[in-house]
Amino acid sequence: MKTALTIAGSDSIGGAGIQADIKAMASLGVHAVTVVTAVTVQNTKEVSDIFPVTDDIVKEQLRSVLKDCKIEAAKTGMLYGADIVKVVADVLEDRDMPLVVDPVMVATVGDSLSKDDLARSLKDILIPICELVTPNKYEAEVLSGMKITNEDDAMLACEIIGKQGSSVLLKGGHMNSKSVTDYLYLSSEFTKMSKPRLNKAGHGSGCTLSSYITANLAKGLDLASAVLKSRDLIQRSIETQYAVGGGELIVNPMASVSFSNENSDRFDVLESLDVAAERILEGLPRSLVPKKGVNIAYATKGAAGPEDIAGIDRRMTLRNGMLIKNGPAKFGAAGHLSYILLEVMKKDPNIRSVINISPAEDTLDLLEEIGLNTVRSGRRGNPLWGTATKDLMERIKTVPDAISDNDHNNGKTVKILGRDPSEVLTKLGSILN
Repeated sequence: MKTALTIAGSDSIGGAGIQADIKAMASLGVHAVTVVTAVTVQNTKEVSDIFPVTDDIVKEQLRSVLKDCKIEAAKTGMLYGADIVKVVADVLEDRDMPLVVDPVMVATVGDSLSKDDLARSLKDILIPICELVTPNKYEAEVLSGMKITNEDDAMLACEIIGKQGSSVLLKGGHMNSKSVTDYLYLSSEFTKMSKPRLNKAGHGSGCTLSSYITANLAKGLDLASAVLKSRDLIQRSIETQYAVGGGELIVNPMASVSFSNENSDRFDVLESLDVAAERILEGLPRSLVPKKGVNIAYATKGAAGPEDIAGIDRRMTLRNGMLIKNGPAKFGAAGHLSYILLEVMKKDPNIRSVINISPAEDTLDLLEEIGLNTVRSGRRGNPLWGTATKDLMERIKTVPDAISDNDHNNGKTVKILGRDPSEVLTKLGSILN
């Protein structure tokens, strides 16, 4: 099982901190190991006391879990003071894993969860080594040293906070707007995510969101995809928040369990594609990328149309010699590959994934040499769309492992088929080794 680390405070009401982190990560199938930084005395109405853990004990907790577990990603929540920030930074600085910093300073009920020296130590020591920092409006104002009153302010604050290389997710829940817009500042570019404004996000929303992101990173998703998926999940968590006391509602950190049960196939399809895309970006030779880009598609079981087949939005294309992903996995983004799959699935419903590549001269020969069944479509000047695939499926007995065709827009291409993206990439990898 994938494992992630959370370094945060304990919440006696069980709605935020370590308790929320464990539940949110578990709901995504990730095991959480924990380092407790403080014990709080709090409920849904107030934080009445805080007992910080000594920096030596924090260090020993970190060393204990790190020497025993392979940790894929980590997050920090309530660190309380500069001493603990320094310990965490010293231990994690040389670790090869993404770090998400949730700069917790104030509880939902309005009580402080930090010492006066926390913000400076976060800016100087921890944020420079993290992958992503996730402030709300108030935290972003403290970290950037400026007031945020509009979108331009929000974007400038992100640039100031991320000036040493970290990405920034500025959460818009505390902004004065009809909808909630979050700002993701990644690689000097902004992605804005707008959602309908719900009732006030209750206790634990920041902890739960950062835990979702950390868990998705631990599962191998790239940062943009991890944030986008987690933003959808936290919306569901806020929608299903519940009461356990007489004060703030508790954000539901287990909402993703019901979400994934109701939409399990679609959820798995998107997640599998995002993981596959990362493998493609890392390992596909640039010579095999078609002129208009490479895409990989994956259909839900019993897919009825293109809306049930996902691909990488706007494909993966070459830019300055680098293969880049232009968007996340998305239903309806597979283009003509969806029509190919729909016809293929009529013959064999288990074959639900396909990738298109621009073949080298010996690609088909290599596929055949390792025992894979290949078919040449026989069509020239027209892409292998639904009608052409239907004709081909009627002429052959079984679905092949690969189909070669000539596309007047994209040149000669080979479509490699499989039951899922992992099998497709295994077939592709067998001719690259």
